[in-house]
Amino acid sequence: MENKTNPWKKIRLSDYENHMSYDGVEQIQALNKMMKDQFGDYHATSVMIFGVASGNGLEHIDRGKYKKVYGIDINEEYLDALKERYSYLGDALECILLDLNTEYDRLPNSELLIADLLIEYIGYETFVNALNKADPNIVSCIIQKNTDTKAWVSSSPYIHAFDCLDDVHHQMDELELDLVMERAGYKKIKQVTEALPNAKALVRTDYRKDK
Repeated sequence: MENKTNPWKKIRLSDYENHMSYDGVEQIQALNKMMKDQFGDYHATSVMIFGVASGNGLEHIDRGKYKKVYGIDINEEYLDALKERYSYLGDALECILLDLNTEYDRLPNSELLIADLLIEYIGYETFVNALNKADPNIVSCIIQKNTDTKAWVSSSPYIHAFDCLDDVHHQMDELELDLVMERAGYKKIKQVTEALPNAKALVRTDYRKDK
């Protein structure tokens, strides 16, 4: 039986960006701030971003530091926008269109892996499969923490564009993620929380390969 089309392929870039940056949501702004530190905190020459979308935060890439930047996403429209907006990165930027659920074996290796608001939509098992293939030394994840689990998408005029995600959304838990990463061979080294409107927060947790 053929798999259903991943709902992330259906969400238009304009709806995604307008919702994420909307007053009272403000996730694009918070993620941008946090990604600056994700890119800057560690010694690495290659970075891979799972669920890169249109490239929010990539303006913080140090072109003298990073020789390779892999942008991974399932939505071709998002990657086309990324390529146009960050064309100045030249050959250092490589965009890869793939579904992490079924095509993670196509991933290259990278020293640093960033997965922001991504694990929620693929689950722990798929994330670990992709993690094992990319084989990074450092993993930096951002998950959304909700005090009201019934409303995991903040309200905006664009909220109904995300109705299709209900079937693939997984509620995240920091402690469970720590256990999953420990079993995958990674040790927790850092955690930072950024408050959002609507009783939500973004929790960034970093892990280092436990050699």
